[in-house]
Amino acid sequence: MPIERYNPRAAEPRWQERWAQDRLFETRTDAPGEKYYVLEMFPYPSGRIHMGHVRNYAMGDVVARYKRAKGLNVLHPMGWDAFGMPAENAAMQNKVHPAEWTYQNIATMRAQLKSMGLSLDWSREFATCDVEYYHRQQMLFLDLLDKGLAYRRKSKVNWDPVDNTVLANEQVIDGRGWRSGAEVEQRELTQWFFRITAFAEELLAALDHLPGWPEKVRLMQRNWIGRSEGLVVRWALAAGAPAGIDDLEVFTTRPDTLFGASFLAVAADHPLARQAAETNSELAAFVEDVKRGGTSAAEIETAEKRGFDTGLRVVHPFDPDWTLPVYVANFVLMDYGTGAIFGCPAHDQRDLDFARKYALPVQPVVLPEGADPAAFAVADVAYDGEGRLFHSRFLDGLTPAEGFAEVARRLEAAELHGRRQAERRVNFRLRDWGISRQRYWGCPIPVLHCDTCGVVPEARENLPVKLPADIDFDLPGNPLDRHPTWRHATCPQCGGAARRETDTMDTFVDSSWYFARFTAPQAFEPTDPQAANAWLPVDQYIGGIEHAILHLLYSRFFTRAMRATGHLDLDEPFKGLFTQGMVVHETYRIGRDWVAPADIRIEGEGASRRASRLSDGAAVEIGSIEKMSKSKKNVVDPDDIIASYGADTARWFMLSDSPPERDVIWTEAGAEGAHRFVQRVWRLIGETAETLGEHDKGGGEPSPAAVAIRRAAHRTAAGVGDDIERLAFNKGVARLYELVNALSAALSPEALGRDPSLRPAAREALSVLVRLVAPMMPHLAEECWRALGEPGLAASAPWPSVDPALLVDDEVTLPVQVNGKKRGDITVPAKATKDEIEAATLALDFVIEALAGAAPKRIVVVPGRIVNVVV
Repeated sequence: MPIERYNPRAAEPRWQERWAQDRLFETRTDAPGEKYYVLEMFPYPSGRIHMGHVRNYAMGDVVARYKRAKGLNVLHPMGWDAFGMPAENAAMQNKVHPAEWTYQNIATMRAQLKSMGLSLDWSREFATCDVEYYHRQQMLFLDLLDKGLAYRRKSKVNWDPVDNTVLANEQVIDGRGWRSGAEVEQRELTQWFFRITAFAEELLAALDHLPGWPEKVRLMQRNWIGRSEGLVVRWALAAGAPAGIDDLEVFTTRPDTLFGASFLAVAADHPLARQAAETNSELAAFVEDVKRGGTSAAEIETAEKRGFDTGLRVVHPFDPDWTLPVYVANFVLMDYGTGAIFGCPAHDQRDLDFARKYALPVQPVVLPEGADPAAFAVADVAYDGEGRLFHSRFLDGLTPAEGFAEVARRLEAAELHGRRQAERRVNFRLRDWGISRQRYWGCPIPVLHCDTCGVVPEARENLPVKLPADIDFDLPGNPLDRHPTWRHATCPQCGGAARRETDTMDTFVDSSWYFARFTAPQAFEPTDPQAANAWLPVDQYIGGIEHAILHLLYSRFFTRAMRATGHLDLDEPFKGLFTQGMVVHETYRIGRDWVAPADIRIEGEGASRRASRLSDGAAVEIGSIEKMSKSKKNVVDPDDIIASYGADTARWFMLSDSPPERDVIWTEAGAEGAHRFVQRVWRLIGETAETLGEHDKGGGEPSPAAVAIRRAAHRTAAGVGDDIERLAFNKGVARLYELVNALSAALSPEALGRDPSLRPAAREALSVLVRLVAPMMPHLAEECWRALGEPGLAASAPWPSVDPALLVDDEVTLPVQVNGKKRGDITVPAKATKDEIEAATLALDFVIEALAGAAPKRIVVVPGRIVNVVV
């Protein structure tokens, strides 16, 4: 008889409570089984989870539950990336302490994540703003300071003169502070740095040994590290150079194009620019104007190319009668190479744009293969391809690589002002990591400033340096600078008065080692090296592609820094990396106002789809599909979905709709379809279980129908397991749809009544189905497991073992062609010989008709694929 509908609102909290009572997902390092560490990038506690969280954590949970079912000892922890500017902004806007705002959000989001039924080890939970966590981060900082991996120096920064704070490059929009709107200035401030460049070569080379990472991420990191082999060339300054400056050093990766040079350019803060500006007010004004721009390479690259002719000239290294002008340019960075470049406009687009603007010569010196040297010219697009050198005197006819070698040979042998005129150098785009932030809500940097001893590390026994609780945000700038007592401290070296460092650490520091802390979150030291070495690297790390460079690169650096300071003994933090796609949704608007999906009604299908607002029936424009965002109101609240359909429906839809590396389009119809499948599985299990008894766990000789059911279940188990191993969740979902279709068709009450051998096969197949579904829809699996009368919990059940014999076909169906055109199919035993296949083919009606009594010229049999009869 029909069973009641599955009620997720009743079932899901019940099973979540049971798992918690049994402490089912708490991990012991000494537990039996091979260790497996799966981790999703931990969230920022912004207030509520979103559908992107649901997708990300559902994927990780499938892997964790599957690996447990395979008998592995799984670590699957959760924490909170909790420091940062949003909490300070909330404090200023809402008059609430950042800690209060943060921990309230954590409580809300924790409850939401628990409602998803995630198999997380909550006993290891921490937030990076917990004193216990940032205490250990301060210990790490002092260790890095001891090893010379942390240091302090002056650096160029974006300064907001209204908010009185340093801004990250991303916080400068069109040259203005993102919050104050003030014109940003470039200032030199003394900042704290991590010496990530000490590992530049290693970080680059190791990318070749990360096969579990997407190639696109490895390529992004290669480009960010940016290793380049080049030549530092010294150009003699002609008469009129500033006192004390005789030559200008230029780093170039293309010395082969020296005969195409038409200008040199230096950064605005290059010593030559500064000195020349002392006697040139117009140049000084230009330099100041450049300093008002942002410091990011991306902004500089896209900005209009501007320059100022200093009036100085340099002598070409190979021709004393050839001089070139020297400009100060806004696109040259002081912290790359030597802060000076030579421009070859014909073969670099940036240089070409600059040359056209200032009417400088454009001389091509690389001739494409097959081009006419008398006619080849560069107009508006620089030529950066391969070819042969021409217009280059002694380099003519050489390839660029050969030209590089010849220029290097000649200039390394030459002298200029008592030094070699050139030397080979390897340069990196990567720069040391500036971690100073003029913010309250971050990890305090544990150093003191003593008038007698200078910069002094805080004594380890005095850690942690805690953030003061009594703080105000009434004025712009860093509130730690204004605190009446917190800054005052005692120098641990001389015992005199000292001042605390008021900069706090970049929040990327917090997320650069949290994965190691999860291995022993209660340890007094930052890590328990034995536990860290046992669990790390993370076997499967899952998160967004937006973290492909900074977070992942900083984590790779930090792992090496912790190795150097004795906290662990490995190089790479993440063995496998998966970057999932976003969750996107249609946008809706009336005029210029966005409308939320929950506030509209959609009718019709395809081109006839129409939307209207629920409140008043007003017509709503259906817009493009975009990433879910609060600004465009195309957000679906996971709580609403869980309340309406249950967590398993949300999980199933997130896993099923598209390949996990691609974006998934959330639709109400898709959610309803997923929910119908949940109900279908429940009906199949429940209605079939009612007809099965304890005695149906065994049986006699199985019928062909029983064998077919067992074969379908075992094949699905093998396929779904492979799919999860490859993170191809949508393919595993498709197999489960097929299995449910097959079981629904075969396991009718009538069939079970007619065929006694079908009953044990049905019980086995349904048990397999529940265990395959369990990682994806764990609550439904528990209900079905109980309905089948199986012992224990589905979450503790082992993954189905597969009978290899059931994976092999007894029969195969081959297409049959006559003269290359398909005319039908033939089904033969899988082990049939070539002669047996030919004989069976000749007995087919359409083959007999085609032959008309004649013998075939030949029969071509491709085993397992096709038969072709040539008449």
